[in-house]
Amino acid sequence: MDTTLYGLDIAKRVFQLYWIEPDSGEVCNRRFNRSALIQFLSNRPPGSVALEACGSAHWWARKLTTLGHVVTLLHARFIRPFVQNNKTDAADAKAIWTAAQQPGMRTVAVKTEEQQAVLALHRMRTALVKSRTAQVNQLRGLLYEFGIVLQGGRQAGLAQIRDRMAELETVVPVMLFDAMKDQLGRIRQLDLDLHGIERRIAEWKKQEVGCRAIADIPGIGLLTATALVATMGKAAAFRSGREFAAFVGLVPKQSGTGGKVRLGNISKRGDPYLRTLLIHGARAVLFAAKEKGAWADSLLQRRPINVAVVALANKMARTAWAILAHGEKYDRGYPGRIATY
Repeated sequence: MDTTLYGLDIAKRVFQLYWIEPDSGEVCNRRFNRSALIQFLSNRPPGSVALEACGSAHWWARKLTTLGHVVTLLHARFIRPFVQNNKTDAADAKAIWTAAQQPGMRTVAVKTEEQQAVLALHRMRTALVKSRTAQVNQLRGLLYEFGIVLQGGRQAGLAQIRDRMAELETVVPVMLFDAMKDQLGRIRQLDLDLHGIERRIAEWKKQEVGCRAIADIPGIGLLTATALVATMGKAAAFRSGREFAAFVGLVPKQSGTGGKVRLGNISKRGDPYLRTLLIHGARAVLFAAKEKGAWADSLLQRRPINVAVVALANKMARTAWAILAHGEKYDRGYPGRIATY
C-alpha cells in the first residue's frame, strides 16, 4: 500500500490537514483542534507529514515522529507559490501537500529540544543586551541635561558614574538622583542575568562536539559556535557549504536574463542574528588578528574592507559546514585556493 502524504497547516488552536486516501482516491481536507489532530494521526498508519517551518513546527515534527510518521519541514517561501486563489487554512494545507511533492524541494532540518533551548537563550540574551543599552544611553542623556558628560563606552561610562556619585549628588536634583541609583541597580541586575545566560550557553558548548570543533575557526567564539550549530540543526540538511552560506544570506543576489547573470548585494536571507555574528567575527579577524592568513591578505589588497568582511564570513560559514558535515577538525594550514572575489 502506498504511503499517505499529509499536508498540515498549523496554528495555535486550529489545524488543517489535507491528504488523499491511497485506496479510494478520496480528497480529504479536514480541520482539527490540537488533541483531535494528535488522536487522529496516532490512529493512522505511518505516513509522511509535511508542514511549514513556522512557530511550534519543530515541536510538532518531534511529536509526529514519535507517532511513527516521517516529517518534512518546508520553508514558507517555497510554499506560497502553490497557494491557489485566496489564502485560507484549507488552501495552505493543500499548498503544503503540493510543495512537498516537488522534485528538489529544499527542507529544513528538525531541531532537537536542546538546540531550540539554546536558540531561546540567545534570544533572551539579545533582549537583555538591548534593554541594558537603552538603560545606559538614557542615563547618559539625562545626566547630559545637567552638564555632566561621560566617557564613551558602556563600562567606562558606568565606572565614571560610580566614581563621581558624590559630585552627582550635589548637581542632580534629589528626586532624579534617587531614581538614577535605582536604574544603576537595574543595570547591575541585567549584567548578572546576562552572565547567567552566557554561563548556560557555555555549558552546552562544552558538551556539544560540533560546537567545540568549529570554535577553533578564527572569528567563531562562544556565541557564534552555539548559535550556528543550533540554527543549522543537521549538517546533512545542506548539500554543500555554499548552500549553507546561502541559507544564512551571505551570498550575492542573482538577477539575469538573456544568458547574462548579474550579481548584486548579499541576499540577507535566513537568520539575521547568525549572519550578524558571523560578520562581526570576520570583522574582528580582519581588524584585530595578528595573522589573518594568505587568503584574507590577498582579498584585502583587491577589495574594499566591507566586501572582504562579508567574504570572510562566507568562508567561515562554509568551513563550519565542512567540519560538521565530515566530522573533521579545523586545520589552519589546510591548502585552499586564493580568493578570486
